[in-house]
Amino acid sequence: MAQVVGTQIMPQHVREEKKASSGVGYSTFIFVTIMLIFVALIYVGSHIHMTELEYKVAAVLNAKEQNLEEQKKLKLEYAMLKSPQRIESIASSKLQMSYPERDQVIVLKNSGE
Repeated sequence: MAQVVGTQIMPQHVREEKKASSGVGYSTFIFVTIMLIFVALIYVGSHIHMTELEYKVAAVLNAKEQNLEEQKKLKLEYAMLKSPQRIESIASSKLQMSYPERDQVIVLKNSGE
């Protein structure tokens, strides 16, 4: 059987081939679309993960800088607290200590000599 399309006559087998090929085209289009969406989701997910990692790295670097600043302050405070002038002033003012007199000093000889 033949069908009239416009001014052309199309045989039955040509019309069936067009239907069959159009079905494969739609399924291929759907498959390609699903694959593109899948790839896009993977890309976006990895990009989000990378951004989260960058924020974590920035937070760790910021914490490191703060710890280094605190370490510098603590080293300075330690140096000030162990200074001989400070220890001497605390010993004389708070503990009422003074340097010994000459007769209060006893010199011990080394036992190895």
